[in-house]
Amino acid sequence: MSHVSVLLQPSIDALNLAKGMTVVDGTYGGGGHSRAIAKVIGKSGRLIAFDADAAVFADEKTKEIEALTKFTRVTENFRTMKAVLTRLEVAEIDGALFDLGLSSTQLEASGRGFSFQKDEPLLMTFKEAPSEDDVTTKVIVNTWKPETIATVLQGFGDERYGWRIAEGIVAARKIGEITTTFQLVEIIKQSTPTGYHHGKTHFATRTFQALRMAVNDELGAIEKGIEGAFAKLKVGGRIAVISFHSIEDRLVKQFCKKHVEEGSAKAIFKKPLTPDDEELMVNPRARSAKLRVIEKISEP
Repeated sequence: MSHVSVLLQPSIDALNLAKGMTVVDGTYGGGGHSRAIAKVIGKSGRLIAFDADAAVFADEKTKEIEALTKFTRVTENFRTMKAVLTRLEVAEIDGALFDLGLSSTQLEASGRGFSFQKDEPLLMTFKEAPSEDDVTTKVIVNTWKPETIATVLQGFGDERYGWRIAEGIVAARKIGEITTTFQLVEIIKQSTPTGYHHGKTHFATRTFQALRMAVNDELGAIEKGIEGAFAKLKVGGRIAVISFHSIEDRLVKQFCKKHVEEGSAKAIFKKPLTPDDEELMVNPRARSAKLRVIEKISEP
């Protein structure tokens, strides 16, 4: 499955881009947003794209972007944005875009256990080649205390059966190491009521989301990344953030509110933009997406 960029045109329009601008794509993923940005800023512009997974830059779309604009790829999590831009001698940027959703490419083709529909190793890290010291889902489910696992499931996934699933994980690992996604799915199934298995959302969705967020410290990365982008943003520049669930959106909303209240930014929309019916027909995965945009109006 090829990745379909969510809220593509609304996010590009909201950034108010022009030729010659320097723009950051904090989440390259499938490259859809980067390609759209490159078309607008042109050969006189510069696009700097972040992704912790080096594999995403190895396709034809990247070559196309390189033909459209000055393109710098950064194989790091966007949490390091401020330091990386300083290292690249980029004093200011005109805009930044963050699409916080997991790309379809990572979900379907990475082989790292993001999807509960494929039997893969329990990694869930955005890094293409994690080291032995990196935290993975395998480490979490086999070594973390049940109360810590339950806190992760409840806090990052809003999983109401977090404690039961955590206890099921601990009981299962006493019998043998948990190493694959299907093993984990079966544990979740055995730990939750039968009625929970027939809801609109798959019963493993919240657990997988929570573990992925914990492995990659996604909330910490979002906070550092968007603040780093704002610190480098020119007055008049804009930041657009697309989030996909309430925990992410709450953090983005707090970021926007903080800068608006202190007078360093203004919100472009009173309420976040969401996909229209036409987009939802093409890409049902976009149903929970929200786009928030702020413009820097003064230095903090």
